[in-house]
Amino acid sequence: MSRVMIQPADFTTCQEAVNRAFDLFPLEIEGKKVLVKPNVLRTAKAEEAITTHPAVLEAVVARLESMNPAELVVGDNPGVFTYGANEKAFRDTGLMEASRGHYLNIGAESREVPFNPAFRETLSVSKAVLDADVIVSLPKFKTHGLTVLSGAVKNSFGILPGAQKAGLHKLAGEPGRFNDLLVEVFKLRVPDLYIVDGIVGMEGNGPASTDLRDVGLILASDNAVALDGIIARLMGVDDPGLVRFLATAQKAGLGEYGEAATEIIGELKPIPDFKLPPMGGESITRSTQIQEFIESRTQLRPQADPDKCTGCGACIEQCPASALAFDEELPKVDPDKCIVCFCCQEMCPEQAMQLQ
Repeated sequence: MSRVMIQPADFTTCQEAVNRAFDLFPLEIEGKKVLVKPNVLRTAKAEEAITTHPAVLEAVVARLESMNPAELVVGDNPGVFTYGANEKAFRDTGLMEASRGHYLNIGAESREVPFNPAFRETLSVSKAVLDADVIVSLPKFKTHGLTVLSGAVKNSFGILPGAQKAGLHKLAGEPGRFNDLLVEVFKLRVPDLYIVDGIVGMEGNGPASTDLRDVGLILASDNAVALDGIIARLMGVDDPGLVRFLATAQKAGLGEYGEAATEIIGELKPIPDFKLPPMGGESITRSTQIQEFIESRTQLRPQADPDKCTGCGACIEQCPASALAFDEELPKVDPDKCIVCFCCQEMCPEQAMQLQ
């Protein structure tokens, strides 16, 4: 049986809730490489509740510092709105300062790994994710127009750097298949602990809705499926199995969302009149503007700016797909080899690699 903590909290008391999460779900941290992955969808102000709040991140980092890890890294790969601007997203949201000196641009290095061939043969995953002994995931309590909710499972989509995420949206083609694909990405590296920022939640047509809700909770678990099942019920979904990715994840043996399979530490009170997006993902798939934007992001490729490029070769050296080579004095991308991870842009010391 999985356990899920539901703890009342605000931004001034979240350290207490975070400490309780670590006490309830103990991790061996000393001497380990630890990655903390907040939800950093895009550059935004903290009060917009689009990203994990800095107070929650700082509370987690402070607790981990006291546990003597060998290495502590904080990082994420933002979504389609902020490709190639990881550091800016962290600065604008206040998460850079909240990282307490442990921020790492995890989009700068990646490795190709085997994937489910029903979708793609391989994907590029941030090296920091693959190298971590322990991953602490910090989802945000919010809705999502394609997956109904953005919680523990969805937060793992950020292990993929660059435009792969837009490419996978396009590849999936329809909401059900995208939900199934999301579970396949989650399986690449299942985190060890989840602490959800539910102090100020988001309702309506997330993940960047302006409809905010004072929820006043920190949730935690060591099982993503059980945790997302509780989030769904808090949002008013009586049967979490109606959320496609949860049904897929349970079928894959990744956990159970049923009431009988979950021990709740705290009190579950569904939020009255919580506004959910359409359960079938129609709010995104039927939006021509959103679909055209996603399509435009899949077409991006890196191109060297001749006025900035010094020919150092860092982009060529770091390209996990060997898609870059010098063409006379400038690096040039082979579009057929490019896996749109944009590690070249993240690594370039002169910021000479532009997305065209």
